[in-house]
Amino acid sequence: MRTILITLGFVLIAANAYAISRYDPTRMSCRNVQATVAGDGAVLLRYRSPRNPSLVLYDRYVASARFCARDEMRARSYVPSADLNACPVYKCKRVEHDRRRLFLFR
Repeated sequence: MRTILITLGFVLIAANAYAISRYDPTRMSCRNVQATVAGDGAVLLRYRSPRNPSLVLYDRYVASARFCARDEMRARSYVPSADLNACPVYKCKRVEHDRRRLFLFR
């Protein structure tokens, strides 16, 4: 029983280490949004859709490519902020491989 409790404690500590912060970029200036992403490394940004305010949009935004998976790369994206309609940030996007081009470069 004691071993189970100790193991459970370590699992909970490890789960907290991988927690990601969530922010509403529409309540921050663009500069603050970019600084928050740079400071945290990876964050979730949640905001209401400009086309349909009843929908909440969200995605994971990153400071550098090291926060992306191996088959992903960092790509520019835009989110609304308090002072801009399109604040530039980065998120991870899956890389699409073209087999014909890979064949040409062999």
